[in-house]
Amino acid sequence: MTALRVVAAGPGVTLQDGGRRFHLRFGVTAAGPMDPLAFATANAAAGAPPGATAIEVSLGGVELEAEGAPLTVAVAGGQFRLALGDRAMAPAARVRLDPGQMLSIRPGPAGAWCYVAVSGRIDVAPVLGSVSTHIRSALGGIFGRALQAGDLLPVTGARVLDPAPAAIVAPWLDRPGDVVRVVLGPQDDYFGRDDIAAFLTGPWTVSARSDRMAYRLEGPRLRHAKGFNIVSDGVAMGAIQVPGEGFPVVLMADRQPTGGYPKIATVIGADHGRLAQLRAGAQLRFEAVAVADAVDARRRDAQALARPIALTPLRRTEFPSEYLLGLNLVDGVISSADDAPV
Repeated sequence: MTALRVVAAGPGVTLQDGGRRFHLRFGVTAAGPMDPLAFATANAAAGAPPGATAIEVSLGGVELEAEGAPLTVAVAGGQFRLALGDRAMAPAARVRLDPGQMLSIRPGPAGAWCYVAVSGRIDVAPVLGSVSTHIRSALGGIFGRALQAGDLLPVTGARVLDPAPAAIVAPWLDRPGDVVRVVLGPQDDYFGRDDIAAFLTGPWTVSARSDRMAYRLEGPRLRHAKGFNIVSDGVAMGAIQVPGEGFPVVLMADRQPTGGYPKIATVIGADHGRLAQLRAGAQLRFEAVAVADAVDARRRDAQALARPIALTPLRRTEFPSEYLLGLNLVDGVISSADDAPV
């Protein structure tokens, strides 16, 4: 059996696929990736189908080993530090992982999430049609919880693509996160003109209380012109509620199905990952765009992913003593006296 062994995992490392669709009317959250574009990029680089199950890695980091047979894995997302054994990799890379070989992923200079996709299929039983983990309701993944040391993830149809490590060239993942585009509404009429302007001007700071359910923002207090209660209605990923305290709450992948606070705006789909990759303490501001602009941005992302993923071979640039001592650099010694081998 080919499998991935979780050697170590920090908090918040979970299995996610494209999400648990068509169950919101029953109060079941979709879950799915926090950064859908990075998730799709990792799967495409691994040769996996769109929406295939991948490991979502948080700032807690993860260490993985292959068991049974080699397999190819692809990693994409934030600027994490990747190492294959003692060899540093690019933040977005595709590598061959041999049995007993360690792939280590640790937080780097920027970004909050990255994705590990496999060339094959992570064979975990779906719940309500999806493997996506929703920890609050204990659905999906491994017993509805985050991954932990010792977990074994079987991989069916495992295969090895080009065995040489390569960097994933995905310029669409280079998304400066200080400006996040939104479409105003659907309840922007609950706020006065000055408060709409304050919302767009910011700046807003991502709170340390943020998680997969919602990113809480700190900044200017917004006032409600028509009260802060509405009849509860459905919420989409990226919906920005403003509760009575006046500070925006951006609903993310693990959001509740409905909400009863007015939504001043909604983050456009193309910028979900841009926002999700911001760490606590990061600042941002919002820019209002038209629905047509939001659709065009999603179209450009889809067109980028429809093309083959470009890869650049990785070459070792560091030679630590441990690496050099493990090589057979000398296969014979020549005597200077008689020019004969000794």
